[in-house]
Amino acid sequence: MSPLKHSNNLAARMGRWSANHWKTAVFGWLAFVVAALVIGNVVGTKHIDQQDSNVGQAHKADRILKDAGFQFDPQTEIVLVQSKALTIRDAAFASTVTDVVAAVKPYTTIKNLRSPLDPAHADQVSKDGRTALVEWDMKGTDKYARKHIDALTATTDKVAKAHAGFYVGEAGSISSGKALDKMFNKQLALAGERSVPLTLLILVIVFGALVAAGVPLLLALSAVAATMGLVALPSHLIPMDQNVSAVILLVGLAVGVDYSLFYLKREREERAAGRGHRAALEAAAATSGRSVLISGVTVMIAMAGMLFTGDKTFMGFGIATMAVVAAAMLGSLTVLPALLAKLGDRVEKGRIPFLGRLRRRSGENRFWSAILTPALRHPVVSALVAGAALVAMAVPVLHVHTAQSGLNSLPRSTPTVETLNRIQDSFPGGAVPALVAIKANTDSSQVENVIDALRVKALQSGQMHGPIEVDVNASHTVARVAIPLEGNGVDATSNAALATLRNDYLPATIGKVPGAVYAVSGGTAASHDFNQAMKHSAPIVFGFVLGFAFLLLLVSFRSVVIALKAIVLNLLSVGAAYGVLVAVFQYGWGESLLNFKSNGGIAAWLPIFMFVILFGLSMDYHVFILSRVRESYDRGMKTEDAVVHGIKTTAGVVTSAAVVMVGAFAIFATLPIIDMKEMGIGLAAAVLIDATIVRAVLLPATMKLLGDWNWYLPRWLEWLPRLEHEPRPEAEKAPDAAPVLQT
Repeated sequence: MSPLKHSNNLAARMGRWSANHWKTAVFGWLAFVVAALVIGNVVGTKHIDQQDSNVGQAHKADRILKDAGFQFDPQTEIVLVQSKALTIRDAAFASTVTDVVAAVKPYTTIKNLRSPLDPAHADQVSKDGRTALVEWDMKGTDKYARKHIDALTATTDKVAKAHAGFYVGEAGSISSGKALDKMFNKQLALAGERSVPLTLLILVIVFGALVAAGVPLLLALSAVAATMGLVALPSHLIPMDQNVSAVILLVGLAVGVDYSLFYLKREREERAAGRGHRAALEAAAATSGRSVLISGVTVMIAMAGMLFTGDKTFMGFGIATMAVVAAAMLGSLTVLPALLAKLGDRVEKGRIPFLGRLRRRSGENRFWSAILTPALRHPVVSALVAGAALVAMAVPVLHVHTAQSGLNSLPRSTPTVETLNRIQDSFPGGAVPALVAIKANTDSSQVENVIDALRVKALQSGQMHGPIEVDVNASHTVARVAIPLEGNGVDATSNAALATLRNDYLPATIGKVPGAVYAVSGGTAASHDFNQAMKHSAPIVFGFVLGFAFLLLLVSFRSVVIALKAIVLNLLSVGAAYGVLVAVFQYGWGESLLNFKSNGGIAAWLPIFMFVILFGLSMDYHVFILSRVRESYDRGMKTEDAVVHGIKTTAGVVTSAAVVMVGAFAIFATLPIIDMKEMGIGLAAAVLIDATIVRAVLLPATMKLLGDWNWYLPRWLEWLPRLEHEPRPEAEKAPDAAPVLQT
């Protein structure tokens, strides 16, 4: 009879049932994946309305404009005409501008054509006269405009070729948006195409057999596919960001492969120790399966922290990542043991001869034994050195600055980016101006006067520039004033100009009109308000994640010290990763190596996103290692011996899992989009730091120092449930008489 027959270990019971009902488990999983994809296709995923995505005052301004009938995006297109020597007063320059206007004027898909030669639009000429802007707005919806923009860009390209002595280039909401979206989607698809074969290659090296390597990857990809279908359901309550698929792939591939890896490696280890196929599978279900269950729940709790930001993008990411972790965990606890039970020795098919010879029969790893021995032999020195290194790496976090990526962070090779940068240089803030929403009777002479006064103040300030455009809605109840700000849109200069506009000029002008309501939106305002919202919500997110992780670990390991130390070690790991991110991207230390231009900050969304992702993923390793240590301790080993055995036998698995993660994350560092580079480098660096300095040095050193204090639990907490490890299968001594798994 199986010793796990009456087990309270949920993972063991799931593994046993799946092994005895492999058809139900496998085909049930396939049916689940197909059903999820069909449901997702039928229901459709609802994405965030860009006009409802901002927070704070920017969101208030967006609502005023939306309710007044303004398009969120006026769909403005700009043709820049520029000369190194001539000015707008020269006949050749004016002739070039005239040709641009004449070329686009016949198109019925445009409206509000504005020429810099018109005295009413003189602010469309730069101060030195060498740059001029021809502007118009595209008609219809975004979809309609994108369908017809190519004809216009082709026309302006012909004008550019006819005037080779001038720079003539088109950019704008539709042309630039279409080009950037195409580039972004292409790069994300490329990242996916690269990450899957890279992951497979790493798994082949780890297992030395094609079938054993393919099982974890297929499980992870099926969990990702199911989640992409399932997120369609909650998206109708909380809309999803356009990039949610990339996040699902990133997290799903990482945890899905990790969970299967933990399970498979333990099953192999048990068989190498002489146990029969079923006994080895049962032992893996009771030990690594339990670790997967605890890790999965901990990761899901970490991801749930994003729900407390109040930001729609983060909330969508939180739901999606929780779903993909749950799917990966479920697949590892059910489908994996079912497949292993069915495949038996065939899981070793497709062996790579050379790699097969590198496999060791023992669970311990010689390489990591050599690394861990000094840490265990000199724990005080090792703990101090490792701790100091992590603190030193985290120091740059003290100077972290967050900002949404501006125009200067876009790849110059992308169509229209060169034109956008020239517009920014000649008309600072002109490409992404501040948008002032004014709710008042715009026919009132008082309102007209204060808008004129605002225009004068803005132009005289030196912090704001032309062209300043004023639009009024059909019912004359709301005005939209577009004011370009000094700076690149996300730097300190732009933020200072925004503060002047919001805190000084608007109260002194629009604020004097009784009953008038006003607010400021636009790129700079959205970035500033998002940063403020994240600063407010970050303590809540951090507190929730840390608190619940502590409680879960306390219950899982029945130790206050283990739970508290796990929190501290993970915070050190995340802090060091933050430091690397700030040094590389904010200080610009990696510009030449990674081929980017620093904008003086890191993506505003990244710190909280990285915290929940990294905290969750690092807990995977921590739980897996500590489960093995606790297992050895529960079976009679002294704490010191349990630490040595537990860490040495898991180090190779953790390394393999870390290599998979680092490989998947590093792919994103190859993309030209700076936000993706930051995410890839930040996540890859964190996993590397966590799997080496933290797990290989700091964790064993501190556990060796604490000894039996590792398992300290106050008497008043003795009521906590016992989730001890299972006894070893009795049949382990006789592999040929391995018991049949029972339900």
